[in-house]
Amino acid sequence: MIYRTLLSGFALALAASSALADVSTKTVESLSAPETIETQAGKLDFRNGAPTEETAQKVYDTLDFTNALNVYNNSFRGASALAIVKGVEEVGAKPGDVVIFSELMDASSLFLTANADTVYYFTTLDLSKGPVVIEQPSGALGTINDMWFSWVVDIGNPGPDRGLGGKYLIVGPDYDGPLPEGGYFVARAKTNLALYAARAFLVDNDPKPTVENIKRTMKIYPYEPGSFGSSMAQALEGTVRIAGEPKIPETKFIEASDRAFNTIPPSDFGFFEMINENVQNEPATSYDVELAGQLAAIGIVHGKPFNPDDRMKKILSDAAAVGQATGRALNWRFAMKHPEWAYYEGSHWGNMLWEGGAFFETPPPAFKEGKFEPLPPTGARTLDSRTAFYYAYTLDSPGMIMNIPGVGSQYLMGFLDAEGESFDGAKTYKVTLPKGIPAKAFWSFTLYDNQTRSMLQTPQKYPRAGSQSYPSPAAEADKDGATTVYFAPTQPEGVARGNWIQTDPKKGWFTILRLYSPLPSFFDKSWRLSEVELVK
Repeated sequence: MIYRTLLSGFALALAASSALADVSTKTVESLSAPETIETQAGKLDFRNGAPTEETAQKVYDTLDFTNALNVYNNSFRGASALAIVKGVEEVGAKPGDVVIFSELMDASSLFLTANADTVYYFTTLDLSKGPVVIEQPSGALGTINDMWFSWVVDIGNPGPDRGLGGKYLIVGPDYDGPLPEGGYFVARAKTNLALYAARAFLVDNDPKPTVENIKRTMKIYPYEPGSFGSSMAQALEGTVRIAGEPKIPETKFIEASDRAFNTIPPSDFGFFEMINENVQNEPATSYDVELAGQLAAIGIVHGKPFNPDDRMKKILSDAAAVGQATGRALNWRFAMKHPEWAYYEGSHWGNMLWEGGAFFETPPPAFKEGKFEPLPPTGARTLDSRTAFYYAYTLDSPGMIMNIPGVGSQYLMGFLDAEGESFDGAKTYKVTLPKGIPAKAFWSFTLYDNQTRSMLQTPQKYPRAGSQSYPSPAAEADKDGATTVYFAPTQPEGVARGNWIQTDPKKGWFTILRLYSPLPSFFDKSWRLSEVELVK
């Protein structure tokens, strides 16, 4: 038996030796480390396949930079959500207080690509002490997101109340108590804080009736288990104790129109300090494990201090700089990498959401004969579209991009002129909207500062032009029914005030066309606006 075992082992060794002899030199070279090689990480040296200490350090620096860049691009949404919370705190708003722009948002405050057409109102929901009730006003359009801009539930027109108003019950991650049988639209958030953001339309070009409706009907208060929504039958099951109706406090509204405050995260080392704060505030399970791994790789871990050394601070600062450049490249120069984001063939008008939808995975469903036809899931996150979106825009909702004529709103972003050049605030440009602008409700252009991605600050205050006559005069159509809008530092001769948006000679800008209640000619592309053309 011993002899047979030895013979068998010898045969295996001989067979292995024979197999190795058949492996080509080219194959061995393909899987081996060369003595030296030039890469983007620098010159890498190996001694018989073993990296030198200097090479290992270059590799570790590259890994740290790569993870930091991924964190910046993949978690900008978390820092942006926290920046909004901090921004509304600047004007004195605590969770449950409602920040409202009664005279519309203007260029005083820094908000990523907000508009000057609708009444905005915001609040933060503190879910750490239990579920929160929101008595939703009618006529709203909005959403609730968690602190990673993950969608929780839509409210208003795209939500289950369908714009009629109603009671929402938002439940936090740690609550395991009884819930009502009915009477509420119930949704769960994965974070202790959640963001409520809504906008409402003017009534006959007047924001006052809209504001009055919001202030009269909106309520926010803690949920009382066993109160409205729980029946005696539920109590008899022993799952809840019948309770009286909670005392509803008066809602505190904080006026934000014409107030200067910031809601945008920094793009330097401070970004990583802000994202660490968000990680520490929220449950470790509130974000996906891949992102958690990237965060941990650069020293950001829930429940642990974030203390990078000087080497790591330099790497993080560099990553923030490249991350900012990434967000800008994917917006301003998207066609270089993603020509499919262009809405019209050969156009500079684009929208990254058409690639992967609101959840950055599968394009939005088709809408035919009054019914949605979902597309098959792709199974792949559209990372570039997510990075581009959250760098310049906020909040997430399935209602943000829908192929439904007459419902919601649609957006086209313009960063370059007809020749592919970025916009110069010292020059004059124009864009023409042909007759039959596909907006059942109204349409508008808004100008934004390249640096802040917020409304451009000029003496005009409201950098917009559109079909509404508030807060600036409505744009006037030409004799042929087309409407031409000008972007210039001074009002062009012969151009009506409502057809001119003022620019700043010292700043670059970009614009967004909004179509509220878009019509079929937008979706089938039979209507197409011009590119933005340089006049002088």
